[in-house]
Amino acid sequence: MNHTEAAIARIRDLFAENADGHGFDHSMRVYRTALRIAGTEPAADLLIVSLSALLHDADDPKLFKTENNFNARSFLAGQGLSAETTDRICEVINSVSFSKNRGRRPETIEGQIVQDADRLDAIGAVGIARTFAYGGKHGRTPEDSIGHFHEKLLLLKDLMNTAAAKEMAESRHAFMERFLEEWKRETEETATPGSYQGGAE
Repeated sequence: MNHTEAAIARIRDLFAENADGHGFDHSMRVYRTALRIAGTEPAADLLIVSLSALLHDADDPKLFKTENNFNARSFLAGQGLSAETTDRICEVINSVSFSKNRGRRPETIEGQIVQDADRLDAIGAVGIARTFAYGGKHGRTPEDSIGHFHEKLLLLKDLMNTAAAKEMAESRHAFMERFLEEWKRETEETATPGSYQGGAE
C-alpha cells in the first residue's frame, strides 16, 4: 500500500461516523480536485498535494480535540516520511482553513492548490448540501444556514489562488446565486398573506 492509499484508508476510519459535510466523501473530493488543479501547476509536488488534501481535516478543531496536527503527524510518522516532508504537509494543512487564514494566501503552490480545492467543495451544489447538513447537525435553522452564504460562501470565488480554480469557481458561484434567488422567491411568496391558492377544506 503506497502513502496515498494508506491515507485514504486512514481517513475512511477517522471520519466513519461523520455526517455533517466534513467526512470521508468531502476529503476525497478535495483530493481529486486538488490533483486536477495540480495538473495545471507543473511546479507542484504531487505527494505533498495528495497527502495534504486527504489529511486536511484530520485535525479540524470542529471535529477533533487535537493539538499540533496530532492525527496527521501520527499517520505520517507511521509512513516513514521525513520530518521535513511531514512539516511541509502540516504547513499546507494549516493554511487551508478559511477562518484561520482570512485574507492570507498560502506561501507554497501546494498550499494554494489544497486551499482552492477545499474552497471549491464549499460552493456550488455540493457546497449548498454541505451547508445544510452541517447546519442541521448543529441545530441551525435553514434561515441560519442561508446567512452562511453571505458571511463566507459568496466570498470564495474571488479568493481562489490558481487560474484553474478561478475558472471552476465561476459556474459553482453562479449556481449558488440562482439558488439564493429561488430561496428568496419561494420564502417571500409563502410569507405574503393570501398567497396560498389551495382548495377549500
